[in-house]
Amino acid sequence: MAKKKILIVDDTEFNRDLVIQLLDEDYDTVIAENGAEALTVTEAERPDLILMDLGMPVMDGWEATRKLKANDLLKHIPVIAVTSHAMVGDEIDARKAGCDDYLPKPIDDELLLQKIKKFIG
Repeated sequence: MAKKKILIVDDTEFNRDLVIQLLDEDYDTVIAENGAEALTVTEAERPDLILMDLGMPVMDGWEATRKLKANDLLKHIPVIAVTSHAMVGDEIDARKAGCDDYLPKPIDDELLLQKIKKFIG
């Protein structure tokens, strides 16, 4: 059976590498370094799930998520906001932008895996 594909969107290489190491055995991973790249990669790769950093240059994760959720071909793809925006209200804002779930940084590995399994098994 083919592995599910997860797009990791983060402008920090260290953060991307940590998540890739965690997921690589069980999932195929693709990366994007900003929201604009995330849109291009999502159209090309059609991942099963997106882990979206919110604070990035070029296009932030808020705008990228709004654009993904406005696209009829892509809006079904679950987006989990993975972000250091962890103030009261940020989770609500992330969900308003279209994120299906929310995980503050630093990432809790177990919680991340639980959230991924909830969406794509």
